[in-house]
Amino acid sequence: MGQVIPAGVGSSAGGAAPGAPEVTLGTDAAYAPARPAGRSRPLRNVSEMRHFFRTNDTPIYFVGATPFNLLGMDRWIRNFSYITYYDGWDGAHPRVFTPRHKPYLEFGSGEEINNWLLENAEVRAYIERRRPDPATRPKIAMVFFDEETERICAELGYDLILPAAALRQHLDSKLVTTRLGNEVGVPSVPNILTSVRGWAELASAAGQAGLGTDLVIQTPYGDSGKTTFFISSEADWKRHQKDIAGQDVKVMKRINNRSVAVEAVLTRNGTVVGPFMSELTGHTRLTPYRGGWCGNEMYPEVISGALRSRAAGMIRRLGDRLGAEGYRGFFEVDVLVDTDADEVYLGELNPRISGASAITNVTAGAYADMPLFAFHLLEFMDVDFGFDLGEINERWQELSGEDVWSQMIIKETRPLVEHLDAAALTGQYSLDGHGALVFRRAALDWHQLQNEAEAFFLRIYGPGDYRWKGADLGVLVTKGRLQTGAGKPALTIRARQFIDAIRAQYSGVPLVPPAVPPAPTGSKPF
Repeated sequence: MGQVIPAGVGSSAGGAAPGAPEVTLGTDAAYAPARPAGRSRPLRNVSEMRHFFRTNDTPIYFVGATPFNLLGMDRWIRNFSYITYYDGWDGAHPRVFTPRHKPYLEFGSGEEINNWLLENAEVRAYIERRRPDPATRPKIAMVFFDEETERICAELGYDLILPAAALRQHLDSKLVTTRLGNEVGVPSVPNILTSVRGWAELASAAGQAGLGTDLVIQTPYGDSGKTTFFISSEADWKRHQKDIAGQDVKVMKRINNRSVAVEAVLTRNGTVVGPFMSELTGHTRLTPYRGGWCGNEMYPEVISGALRSRAAGMIRRLGDRLGAEGYRGFFEVDVLVDTDADEVYLGELNPRISGASAITNVTAGAYADMPLFAFHLLEFMDVDFGFDLGEINERWQELSGEDVWSQMIIKETRPLVEHLDAAALTGQYSLDGHGALVFRRAALDWHQLQNEAEAFFLRIYGPGDYRWKGADLGVLVTKGRLQTGAGKPALTIRARQFIDAIRAQYSGVPLVPPAVPPAPTGSKPF
């Protein structure tokens, strides 16, 4: 999960690179960043943390294709703004800046979008106008970035408040994550890390490891929905061998599981663990990609008390291990719940802000204290803090377990190419007395939703843009469940009604397919 990165025309999804650079990383060094020099004493409690951010004078920017991931953060943090390629409010959001002049460009990744924005003359002028003095270094956060992003920020005098790109790329490997987890007692589903060239070799290696022949294979990098392969026969192998043969891969025993997402922040004082969420994956009404992520749900029964406690402990231990590598700040972990053995396993690590952040930052725990991302900012601001994170973790787990939020990403699922002339408006919707979904009012974000009959829709593509199979039309957030059950959940009647009503507001003029380049394959939509 990552940022809303519309794929194809004008932009595309940005995922991890197919290979990791060689980097020298410490494995035993203590994680102890230098104490900031700008404040005489540490922040002593959450109240002082709130005061610090409400009086913040340093400009902080979230840069990306859309503001989805951290939308609403400006409610807590003074001088927090968004610089985006797409503007779903058409200039009406006071904290969102989008360049007026955007020539036609074919972006190949989220990193390319962000680098283009940082170098854009309008964006640079906007940032310069808002510096309180020439010595102030604006803080820049984003989901996807690379070494070029780091170079641009260094040249312009911006602080990129994220771990180094080389470190993040190293940790992004599913194989590296598995090894680090094993070192600190955070186990993955029974597996072997190996390289195989044929079905016989795969079956032999899996048999010797006691994995059986019903297998799940993952390559090191990429969106798990497109780089995870289910192999139980030679026919399955032949279908996917071009994506697997000769590569270093993770071969796992196939289990009956539920995927649970959780975000966390590694700080100098320990790891703060956010709420647990289930995932929406592969729903054909939402995405054309089999197994593709298309949203999240947070509700009390996502994970039971005992398993929740065990999973939270795993996240904290993994955070400590990441700290030994030099990592700090935001990360997301997919936890696999074995529904037969009542066990929890490490799924994969996303060393970045993720698509689940939108819900994480409106939970009861966030309103009781501060949003999770605020703890990330503390690591990169001129301030130290010394309050008890253990007490915060306990309170958050209790409070978040009583809250309900859901979001779903609505993609174009039909094989068409159209130039849009109408689209759903960004704002608050609700179901009227006849059961119809109607637009109620303009809104800046989803924080004011009260019940499951209300929803907030963030438009991504609007009139003048193109849509095609796989294009991200927008994001819908609501205070209610969107799926039924927990085993193999289906979309609720209300969720299907939301989807159909939003889709009905889009219309366009069909184009000959070659007029618009197809979305890059293997790209990551969020």
